[in-house]
Amino acid sequence: MLEYCPVGIIGVLTPQANTTVEPEFSILCPEGVCLLTARLTSNKTSMDDRLVDYVVSMDETLDRFANAPLKAVIFACTGAAYLVDPDVEKAKLSKIEDLRGYPIITAADALAEALKLLKAYRVGIISPYGDPLHAKALKYWEIRGLEITAVHRIRNSDKNFHPIYSLLPMASKKGLSELNTTGAQAVVILGTGLPTLSTLIDTPNTQIPTISPNICLMWRAHIALLAQEPSIENLMPWVSGKTWSKRLLKKKKASEKNS
Repeated sequence: MLEYCPVGIIGVLTPQANTTVEPEFSILCPEGVCLLTARLTSNKTSMDDRLVDYVVSMDETLDRFANAPLKAVIFACTGAAYLVDPDVEKAKLSKIEDLRGYPIITAADALAEALKLLKAYRVGIISPYGDPLHAKALKYWEIRGLEITAVHRIRNSDKNFHPIYSLLPMASKKGLSELNTTGAQAVVILGTGLPTLSTLIDTPNTQIPTISPNICLMWRAHIALLAQEPSIENLMPWVSGKTWSKRLLKKKKASEKNS
């Protein structure tokens, strides 16, 4: 047992410029769990090509963890799932898991698993993606059996950094407040790079659950460390914020005090 990680270590794979995953995971991470991060890198110029590269080079990226005693790995990149053949991705992940001895939990799979437990097959979607990734994302979720009842797109004109990572929490708050949820059984806010934790606490949807990739990833990885099977009982504390909202509020107060 390690001094600071009695529950276990989760490896986190996140895109090279993503500025949201690590801060949100530091808030979501339960006591006794440690996170080790490796950056998914690519020298491709287009975003779509980089996303595909992240999957292709995943095994090499995992080598950066060396012999750290990981119990699970999070692949914190939703967009890659929309571009890689699902059968190819599944085969690659299965081979890596067999060789390395720990589960690889992808953002898309964690979202899908949560929605299944919530019995939510009709969903409203908040999408931060530009064209054509946005269309591919909607098609992907429809193929996975979802009926998309409404979509609210978040657009960002910031070209100096990144169209998603440079978004502020107010973007997802605005999207959640403006999304038509009539007929939906859940709301899905897409994109691991879109800040969502403040949104989920400050503007909770009391009628139907709202989930994001980062919450679903940490839920799924944590129960893997605890050797628990996914269930609605261990999912709902994450969806409601019970497992992490106090840490978020504490961080907010500290930031206000130091500002």
